[in-house]
Amino acid sequence: MAEPVRIVGILGTYRSDGVVERALDEVLEGARLAGAEVAKIDLRKRHVEFCTNCRHCTQEPGETRGDCPRQDDMAEMLDQMERADGLVLASPVNFFTVTALMKRFIERQVCYAWWPWGNLAPKRRRPSTGQRAVVVTACAMPAPLARLFTNAPRLLRTAAELPGARTIGTLIVGQAAKREHLPLPPGIRRRARRLGRQLALGRR
Repeated sequence: MAEPVRIVGILGTYRSDGVVERALDEVLEGARLAGAEVAKIDLRKRHVEFCTNCRHCTQEPGETRGDCPRQDDMAEMLDQMERADGLVLASPVNFFTVTALMKRFIERQVCYAWWPWGNLAPKRRRPSTGQRAVVVTACAMPAPLARLFTNAPRLLRTAAELPGARTIGTLIVGQAAKREHLPLPPGIRRRARRLGRQLALGRR
């Protein structure tokens, strides 16, 4: 019997049960209903040290990520991501980018780069792995403007692609500051479930 598809969500928000967490949960629920095994990593509850730019993890060549000398939960989370068939990365927009919580996580992904001292630019270690990814964000402006005036969607896509995933969808909840406890719009819920199903079934 084949193993179930595994989908892992990475949550980088400060607000419990806000629109970003609920949107992520809907993506994961869509995947679960399609037969996937799902897990959520809440960065608020994990120990992630700041990257000090020592570049220890970037010095050795090869497709395997480099080792970081920081002792925290990062290696365990990256192992979990690498074992997954699909990823969901979620963060609201703060000051036109992802939260500091998500940014700290992303900066530690420099271990997926080969960048020995003397080289002017890094090279990505891992080729495409066949993993699929969805990114989720929310902002005060209308959703189409988030693509133009923030770098959150692009940065989340980059974070998914560093371990080798291919982004198949971007979910943006626009005008999220209308109310303190904004209900998730029905259209967003439907699209989130559909994206989760696509992750589970491997379709665009």
